Amino acid sequence: MESGGEEQARQNGHGGDGGDPAEWKKVAELRAVVEAQDPAAKEENDFMLRRFLRARDHNISKASAMFLKYLAWKRAAKPRGSITEADVRGELVQDKLYVQGFDKTGRPMIYLFGNRHFAAKRDLEEFKRYVVYILDNTCTKLPAGQEKFASVVDLKGWGYANCDIRAKLAALEIMQNYYPERLGRVFLIHVPYVFMAAWKMVYPFIDDNTKKKFVFVADKDLDSTLRDAIDVSQLPEQYGGKLRLEGYKSSSTCN
Repeated sequence: MESGGEEQARQNGHGGDGGDPAEWKKVAELRAVVEAQDPAAKEENDFMLRRFLRARDHNISKASAMFLKYLAWKRAAKPRGSITEADVRGELVQDKLYVQGFDKTGRPMIYLFGNRHFAAKRDLEEFKRYVVYILDNTCTKLPAGQEKFASVVDLKGWGYANCDIRAKLAALEIMQNYYPERLGRVFLIHVPYVFMAAWKMVYPFIDDNTKKKFVFVADKDLDSTLRDAIDVSQLPEQYGGKLRLEGYKSSSTCN
């Protein structure tokens, strides 16, 4: 005889997901709570609800508060439903970030070059839109059964002109509060000593689960670490692989 959780999982098409039927039952409980308070919750799928539930250690009360806050944020941040290329062109033209390739577990990869971001040149509101644009576009690349992405943050040449605590905190807030359980792992490479002062300022704002996902890679371990995680066909040429990174400037047809 099926348990209530097993029946709920089967009805929602989660039977082959590999998830815990008891967890899917909690997802159903969470859905009932949030839909009663905000009808917009009906538009979101069970996998999203599960990520919010996991982000709050399966506490229905905390997860529902987090999810309702997300729905309110979504209406304000994406009033037309999505962020368009035109909304963030000022950030895109800097070619500081590339969403290309996958790691060996099938997670889409984001490659970020820290020395191409300048605090003095950025508009904070456009930067926030850019973060949302990148996260949404990365999520569209997720293969079936995969909910997370991974990243390599290359800090070679990073200096004080690239230090932007406000932008880092804004990106962190968006990712942790509105895209929970999406980040799989971040490799920080070519890390200069001066970066650690900025890292110490941001670190207290990172939740405990997310802290575990940041990996500082020593130069001597760089090649083996990246090759262990990413197949050579998916690894950028800069790191000895065969993938050519193509940024906005090289792919855009705009003048």
